[in-house]
Amino acid sequence: MGNTVELLNIDCLGKPLRLEGSLAGWQQLFWNNTLVAEKAASADREGASALQFTLNDPMSGEQHIRLETHLQWQPFVLDYRLLIDQTVVAKGTRNTQDIERQSPVVPHQKINKLSLLGLGVLALKLFKSAKLIKVALAGASVAAYSWLFSFQFALALLACLVFHEYGHIRAMKYFGMKTKGIYLIPFLGGLALSDEKINTRWQDVVISIMGPSFGLLLSLASCVAYWLTGNVFFAGLATFNALLNLFNLLPILPLDGGHILKSISFSMNSVLGLIACIVAALLGVWVSYHFGLALLGFLLFIGSLEIVFEWRARHQSHLLPLDRYGQIFSLVWYLLTVAALIGIIWYFAGLGDDMLRVPLKILQN
Repeated sequence: MGNTVELLNIDCLGKPLRLEGSLAGWQQLFWNNTLVAEKAASADREGASALQFTLNDPMSGEQHIRLETHLQWQPFVLDYRLLIDQTVVAKGTRNTQDIERQSPVVPHQKINKLSLLGLGVLALKLFKSAKLIKVALAGASVAAYSWLFSFQFALALLACLVFHEYGHIRAMKYFGMKTKGIYLIPFLGGLALSDEKINTRWQDVVISIMGPSFGLLLSLASCVAYWLTGNVFFAGLATFNALLNLFNLLPILPLDGGHILKSISFSMNSVLGLIACIVAALLGVWVSYHFGLALLGFLLFIGSLEIVFEWRARHQSHLLPLDRYGQIFSLVWYLLTVAALIGIIWYFAGLGDDMLRVPLKILQN
């Protein structure tokens, strides 16, 4: 059956009534966390439907519960009516914003305290909550990058990583998610953590792309600083930071670009959408090779294949898909960010400094 979206969670006779559904067309209705009715997957993924069940209460007697819904996936709109013994007791409408703000019910899984899994979960909680771990990892990162390059370069690189990850943090907070902060991992970069799960593809796109977008802002600020001061340090910061964020936008999971393009392509519910995605990917590969960016073109090709191969499983996701406007807006945002980062690398490579040519040479080989 795959994963589902929690479509509705309301009160019914003092207990939670929860409706879950998937793009494959099936639905399940839970009362007090017990499955009471379900609808099998079918071609009729949208439109009107009804689920009903009967409760036997010693005090109230037999009660007939019926939940009527009218569902539209793109853009998401759910109209519902709850009837008890043919009397309407609740009704309303839910949209994408309601899905973004909800905290879906996650079944509690009992873990054996002596098991490896239990120890792993405990270690992960300690890792995510201990401020001492953050400081230790940051210190290890400074030491590692100083050993590879120089102390000054290590500090500049960490500043780029922190600024990038802060973009993710700001996006999480925008959606009301609690965050655990930023962790710097030696030789692997950075990680922005949250205890809460996302509910929609739009949240996945925004949280993913805000990291590179903040990185782009840092590169642009460094460009301005270089133009004002003529200090080549700012030029180096701008171009190497642009390269770092550009690689994060490659359509390869778990990179940011993989999440963005996967959310866009998996929200397309037609073969025409898949064809458009393939054509756009091939166009990107051709443009990369046309301008001599061989490595970038190769990675774009591999990442695009990965997304295409997983396209058939798009209906199994629990994330609410992007509507048409969201797909177009996300794609334009992604392409403009990629183009701007490449433009910064290209600009500084033309200044004649050998060090500033390094990022472009990396993309060309």
